[in-house]
Amino acid sequence: MGEKIYELRKIKKKDRGMPLIGDPFPKMKVQTTHGKMKLPKAFKGKWFILFSHPGDFTPVCTTEFVAFQKRYDQFQKLNCELIGHSVDQVHSHLKWIEWIEDNLDVEITFPLIADTGKVADKLGLIHPARPTNTVRAVFIVDPEAIIRAVLYYPQELGRNMDEILRMIEGFTTIEEKGVAIPANWPNNELIGKGLIIPPASDVETAKKRTEKYKCYDWWLCYKNFYKW
Repeated sequence: MGEKIYELRKIKKKDRGMPLIGDPFPKMKVQTTHGKMKLPKAFKGKWFILFSHPGDFTPVCTTEFVAFQKRYDQFQKLNCELIGHSVDQVHSHLKWIEWIEDNLDVEITFPLIADTGKVADKLGLIHPARPTNTVRAVFIVDPEAIIRAVLYYPQELGRNMDEILRMIEGFTTIEEKGVAIPANWPNNELIGKGLIIPPASDVETAKKRTEKYKCYDWWLCYKNFYKW
């Protein structure tokens, strides 16, 4: 524990920061429970989610890992991989994974990054108020290695994995159909499973919108692309 705190405190405050939406995911070499990996190269051509947790052998984090694993097949069907992260070492990760399998009958099959603080520094995962462990952050990265979403949670609040899964499905739908995703999709209060058509860019297109699509007005039009 002392070594971990020492490593984290060596990070200069001016060097801390978090990549933003639209930034390339930082290149890095990481040690994981599946061996050494190069990110984002290891997931070339795929979506991937890097998510950090405050620490191994903690209650909320354990529930999160079980929840992620239960949905791992669904993520993979969307061409998306998972990779966890904390400032714990490989032996701690391995023992925790073993405990989860032995006691909860869930095998964690995605990799976990072991970190002394360098990865957390690059991704802005250490909160100055709690410099000994990582926050609950989520980075959603597209097949071109561009960060498409960043979620940042306090330590005491566990994540909703169904929402993260919905975001991946939403992003892939946006890419495929060139649309926008309404609130609570696919159960939106106004348009149900419909998808929003991008705003008109000229007067002529605006006039034709209400003829071509279902609309509340020319600037709020949608289409049901699927027979659900």
